[in-house]
Amino acid sequence: MVRIDALLVTLVVLSALGVVASQHQSRKLHTALERETSRMQQLEVEWGQLQLEQSTWAAHVRIEKIARQRLQMQMPPVEQILVIEGGT
Repeated sequence: MVRIDALLVTLVVLSALGVVASQHQSRKLHTALERETSRMQQLEVEWGQLQLEQSTWAAHVRIEKIARQRLQMQMPPVEQILVIEGGT
């Protein structure tokens, strides 16, 4: 009888230790998830800012202005422009 009681007490203690270990692991994983979620949100904000910056840098008006000022480019005369349309 004493052996069975000792065995049951040992099993209860081991079970309690398992519960504590799993709770600790769960908290660690939850903390990591929260950290990564926060990082994801920061990256999404940065991605939006980069897209806005790219659209600003690639704006046709800006490119034309740089071509005219830095490269001294200009539109060709109208008689030199040839429009080619694709047939369907």
